[in-house]
Amino acid sequence: MNDLRIVFMGTPEFAVGILDTILKNNYNVVGVITAVDKPAGRGQQVKYSAVKEYALEKGLHLLQPTNLKDPIFVQELAALNANVQVVVAFRMLPEVVWRMPELGTFNLHASLLPNYRGAAPINWAIINGEKETGVTTFFIDDKIDTGAMILAKTTAIDPKENAGSLHDRLMALGCEAVVETLDQIQNSTVTTTLQTDTPDIKTAYKLNKENCKLDFTQSGMALYNQIRGLSPYPAAWCMVKDGELEWNVKIYEASWEPETHNLAPGTWVTGKKEIKIAVNDGFLNLIRLQFPGKKQMVAVEILNGMKFSENCSAF
Repeated sequence: MNDLRIVFMGTPEFAVGILDTILKNNYNVVGVITAVDKPAGRGQQVKYSAVKEYALEKGLHLLQPTNLKDPIFVQELAALNANVQVVVAFRMLPEVVWRMPELGTFNLHASLLPNYRGAAPINWAIINGEKETGVTTFFIDDKIDTGAMILAKTTAIDPKENAGSLHDRLMALGCEAVVETLDQIQNSTVTTTLQTDTPDIKTAYKLNKENCKLDFTQSGMALYNQIRGLSPYPAAWCMVKDGELEWNVKIYEASWEPETHNLAPGTWVTGKKEIKIAVNDGFLNLIRLQFPGKKQMVAVEILNGMKFSENCSAF
């Protein structure tokens, strides 16, 4: 049996749940590595990462390197004398870092590898209409999310859930996977499986303004999946034009209603209590959306304060 000395590396809220579970299972975390503080928001006030806030609350030894190859940081990391490193939602590690602990460095990834390697696996699993996903632990190597797999846990994706709810469920599943992986490392019972690349592997590309924009020539189901896959963050969006007025609108929740009609894709249709956008095979019924300078509102709240002409369209 190995006496584990763990360095944990992570940044967002997803990583906090994992770190908390490691501590609650009485593992010895000798250090935490997280992102440097950055200004954020309109006031550009310095914001701590979620992992930093948690580490400070728990009194954990904290390092925030700007450069992971910096000799001073490498020396500080080595001084922690960790024999295993756990990485959750961090950044790519240089070889001098991931090779350091004698028992290895493993990562928790929020997909069933080798599918959805990359930055946004939770979002893309929903956007692509997957029926199941999961989490995988694997030993880090010199590429991104390609190392030998240790274990995986699977869960079904509810056809109505969004990225936010799936995030929370995968965090809970990830807690189980990380603890089981640490148990195996501690008891020297780890077995690994090499990842096999095939031509149909799906990638979790980084989200950007372009791939979050809705294209109303796509099917209603594809648009519905894109909206829930990007909700609550960063949110799907489109432009809405009504005469001389034009808005960048975020859509957080919608339903798809299959229906035959003769309207052009993108036609903005309003009733007394509903807003719909025509697509080739039906209508997107907008449930929660946000106009510039306003808070998120349901459709009826939008209609109480705004009027739209028959020529209004989304694109």
